[in-house]
Amino acid sequence: MTRTDDSLRRTLGVRDAVVVGLGSMVGAGVFSALGPAARAAGSGLLPGLAVAAVVAYCNAVSSARLAARYPASGGTYVYGRERLGAFWGYLAGWAFVVGKTASCAAMALTVGAYVWPGQAHAVAVVAVVALTAVNYGGIQKSAWLTRAIVAVVLAVLAAVVVVCLTSGRASAGRLDIGLSSGAGGVLQAAGLLFFAFAGYARIATLGEEVRDPARTIPRAVPLALGIALVVYACVAVAVLAVLGAGPLGRTAAPLADAVRAAGAPGLVPVVRAGAAVAALGSLLALVLGVSRTTLAMARDGHLPGALAAVHPRFGVPHRAELAVGAVVAVLAATVDVRGAIGFSSFGVLAYYAVANASAWTLSPATRARVVPAVGLLGCATLAFALPAASVAVGAGVLAAGVAAYGVRRWWAARRGA
Repeated sequence: MTRTDDSLRRTLGVRDAVVVGLGSMVGAGVFSALGPAARAAGSGLLPGLAVAAVVAYCNAVSSARLAARYPASGGTYVYGRERLGAFWGYLAGWAFVVGKTASCAAMALTVGAYVWPGQAHAVAVVAVVALTAVNYGGIQKSAWLTRAIVAVVLAVLAAVVVVCLTSGRASAGRLDIGLSSGAGGVLQAAGLLFFAFAGYARIATLGEEVRDPARTIPRAVPLALGIALVVYACVAVAVLAVLGAGPLGRTAAPLADAVRAAGAPGLVPVVRAGAAVAALGSLLALVLGVSRTTLAMARDGHLPGALAAVHPRFGVPHRAELAVGAVVAVLAATVDVRGAIGFSSFGVLAYYAVANASAWTLSPATRARVVPAVGLLGCATLAFALPAASVAVGAGVLAAGVAAYGVRRWWAARRGA
């Protein structure tokens, strides 16, 4: 049946929503984030993971409550607009779209680096084009592909955990928990590890495509987050038990080095393949989220109105998806952004800060405000605990968005005068 309105099609149930969230959370980060986090925290890696999990839990609860009340595409852009005002919604949307577009390019380049290092840019572009085509065909096709990707990645991670923990190399002594890098190192590691859990936002961002959102989203978000936390904790313990915090902090491929040290070099190609598949899953979910936020901002005039179109047959924001895919493909083809997206960390934490502030306004009851208050404080703390360069670039990107918003408002007022 063809569609003539501009609404999206509600086809995702609880299981599909959980899979979409896991596709983002159990993604390429688990293959690469542990190293930088261990370098920052030293023996405080596991406490850093716990801090990241607490902040993520608060953000997830706030996002789920808001998504149940406002089941529309756009996530925190919509919540900030409805609860705090147009400016705060715009700021959240700007932080998300700009930061996550760079993250999309980074994930595409990660795929290229694992699949064909000598032609990483070309492979990245092919990956972006292919996944954009999948998304264009409808959200259900994206969910099916994400389900397959999550299954492969979980199988690879399970193999890594079993091989590491059952090897003669594993030692409980390497799990020594302390604060060798101080509280600042733990917080910085938590900020880096936070993105292991940030994928649950995809569930809220796709709120307009979820069946019975008031029931589905509050169930799917904590379930996806809980599964991801268990997976990350198991992987972190297994890798630490084999490598220790020091060597883990010096490696660029922690899981591959861990299975090699555990005496299973034959598993290294499997881990590399798993990393490529995980990056594809993250890229798929990221493009979904960015295109839906782009759709919401276009509906409100913050982006070109043409991007608000919904395909009459597939029920997806096809122009927004094509635009996002094109921008990401250009970035992936021309710029190596993997080492230059620190501002994305700052931007996403700013995005969730707006989500928690929005959730604060839902109820005047003190008890109901504890979780968003902790989430807001956690986001601010982790954002400013990031490396100084990341904070500076992130703040500059947000300032550019604020300036663009001001110019647009001034121009609109001048034309109306």
